[in-house]
Amino acid sequence: MSISTAPIRTSPDAVSFTQAKLPRLAPALVAVVAIAAGALPVLILGWAVVAWPLLAGVVFLVALPSWARVVEGRRGATDRLMTGLVWSACAVAIVPLVSLLWTVVERGAPAISSTFLTYSMYRTDLDQEVGIYHALIGTLLITLFAALISVPVGIMAAIYLIEYGKGSRLAGWITFLVDVMTGIPSIVAGLFAFSLFILVFGPSTRVGIGGSVALSLLMIPVVVRSTEEMLRLVPADLREAAYALGVPKWRTIVRVVLPTALGGIVTGVTLAIARVVGETAPLLLIAGLTTRTNVNVFSERMTTLPVLIYTQNANPGIAETPGGTPPGIEIAWGGALVLIVIVMVLNLVARIIGKIFAPKTGR
Repeated sequence: MSISTAPIRTSPDAVSFTQAKLPRLAPALVAVVAIAAGALPVLILGWAVVAWPLLAGVVFLVALPSWARVVEGRRGATDRLMTGLVWSACAVAIVPLVSLLWTVVERGAPAISSTFLTYSMYRTDLDQEVGIYHALIGTLLITLFAALISVPVGIMAAIYLIEYGKGSRLAGWITFLVDVMTGIPSIVAGLFAFSLFILVFGPSTRVGIGGSVALSLLMIPVVVRSTEEMLRLVPADLREAAYALGVPKWRTIVRVVLPTALGGIVTGVTLAIARVVGETAPLLLIAGLTTRTNVNVFSERMTTLPVLIYTQNANPGIAETPGGTPPGIEIAWGGALVLIVIVMVLNLVARIIGKIFAPKTGR
């Protein structure tokens, strides 16, 4: 009787399911080497300092993917290259912005004071301090009335396009005109308001409400587009549930659709206001220029911060000391800083309102 034994099976080679990786500090190490390599032409050959970051970026984008190709393979090298390009594009976008903000803060902060914010440019004697109070009030009032004109028109137009006119020829024409208005230059809006008020009230008409009309032409397309997108995001189930309960369409829009989209609508309106608050050309045409504080947008000229910055930079005056900064330039930089703060506050308010009124989602 013979006993057969099963053949001994050799264990297969271990299969690795993980790819070799570069050390975690590899990008930092390559960045240090790239910075040092970019500094050599600047120090030895006397190249401009601006060439330093450019050369360092090129060396980094070449060295890190090359190292990754050896260790991680082609896919790892491609990933490293695309990641580097994305970060490089982000830096290219951020560096000019940071430089701009730093310059405005550095040049404008010395001009900011209680007198600068509470006095106008109207002097009663030569030694009186001047400020931007009249331009600050003009900016706030003209922008406020522009919002009062454009927000109802923009929201109602968006409601018609989404809720009533979907697929109709009139809705198509309105959409086309909104697209055209989105791209019109601001000077064209100013010329329209200028022509309108001259034809109605006479050739010497310069009033703040004219500036509000011009700014509203720039705001309406933004409000329409943002409201349109928010209304599209409202689920159709909410509308159908309201219709099933016998609620009329207009009440469904007012009580269901608009509250659901309120956060996005308010955010879009706030961003539209921030977009027009820095306009200069239309306000220079129709709102005019004055050194006095005017709180009535329906009478007399009104000055805004952008117009004040432009005029002070164009006519800076004479410096008190030889080689010093003219007073108009100091006022222009201070006004620019205040204007940037206003725009930043509006954007911050838009984000906060968007988070507060955003629809609550559960798990």
